[in-house]
Amino acid sequence: MAKSTAEDVAALQRQIGVAIQAGRDNEAGQLWQRLLDIDGANTKALFALSQRAFRAGDLQRARELLGHLVAIDGRDQQQWINLAVVCRGLHDEAGEAEALTGALTVDPTDMLAQLLRGDLFERQGRRHEAARAYGAGAMAAPPVEQLDPSLRPLLQRAHAFQEQYRRDYGDWMDAHLAPLLGDLHGEPLGRFRDAVDIMFGRKRRYDPQPALFYYPGLAPVTFFERELFPWMPALEARTEAIRAEFLAVLEAQQGFVPYLSYPPDQPHFQFAQLNNSPDWSAFHLIEQGRINEANAAQCPVTMAALADLPQPRQLNRTPSAMFSLLRPHTRIPAHTGVSNVRLVGHLPLVLPNHLPGQCALRVGNDVREWEMNKAWVFDDTIEHEAWNDSDALRVVLIFDVWHPHLSQAERTMITALADGIAQYGAGSGGFEL
Repeated sequence: MAKSTAEDVAALQRQIGVAIQAGRDNEAGQLWQRLLDIDGANTKALFALSQRAFRAGDLQRARELLGHLVAIDGRDQQQWINLAVVCRGLHDEAGEAEALTGALTVDPTDMLAQLLRGDLFERQGRRHEAARAYGAGAMAAPPVEQLDPSLRPLLQRAHAFQEQYRRDYGDWMDAHLAPLLGDLHGEPLGRFRDAVDIMFGRKRRYDPQPALFYYPGLAPVTFFERELFPWMPALEARTEAIRAEFLAVLEAQQGFVPYLSYPPDQPHFQFAQLNNSPDWSAFHLIEQGRINEANAAQCPVTMAALADLPQPRQLNRTPSAMFSLLRPHTRIPAHTGVSNVRLVGHLPLVLPNHLPGQCALRVGNDVREWEMNKAWVFDDTIEHEAWNDSDALRVVLIFDVWHPHLSQAERTMITALADGIAQYGAGSGGFEL
């Protein structure tokens, strides 16, 4: 910007401040426009003029100004939210959706953007996506007494939508499960029925550890006794062969992906530093219940070993199996898993030479260090974290197994429940409460 132009801009900004303080609104508007005329990329002028156009009912002008603003800046989610509101007023749902994605890319935890996204999805009849967005907005909301009164009706509508959605979802699931429950009449499925009631809010959940699906009556055990898993010695006997397959794929350097990869408009929470990071990476063999054919073909011994395990089946969730790599000086923050019906097993493949405590896993109050040729199984719905503070790589084979205290009938019903979840959310990528 030339010196004279910069001086003009500074002078206009001073005049605008004086006009605003004096309550001369029309004069301030004219000065904002003069400022934009000489500095077309002035973000303050664009924002102020867009607000004036919106208040005057000139939505097309407001949209032009906000579109230019986000194109040259876009670092403030409020810019995008304002654009979304204007697009809604113009009945432009595509523009509204794009603007809300922009706002949530800036800040995935923004309450208002999530609630507005839920409102858009609700208007479009996309109930599964609406429930997800409303849920994210409600989770980010402060206590109601701290919330701006103008936003309370939107939050209340979000809560009301979620409650109705949960009732509808529960009724649908009851009908979906009824035939199979009839076939299993007489089987001890009381815990399963309690689990479904808890899932849909019909009963209180007293043990809040699993993030998505709580199954009552399963004792919260951190690391399970080996005797519960008769297949464990056979798995451990294959350690060297499985390790050899891992080293071969590691040498090829293909198929490894970050363990976490969240879309830019989704909240990362405590995993922000590890999102899309090679510091915690995986070579997926089975991912969310589906075999990765390209990777599995390179590891026939590992796949045969996994086939001998009691792998749970919950569509779009489990089983999963992978080589998990944790680079030196990397820590996985404390978190909890999604359901206590399936447990997580570790078989160490590559361990660093390290001082005591440098490379370990904490589950609840129990901390253990991996040992070669020794597998273990733990409940990942209990808060857990892992770290590798050593100077070398740590690799384990991670796999899922059924909780050993579930009956075959309970496992059958849990699988049916997962199928129902997938069917109910078909076409929307699935939805989970």
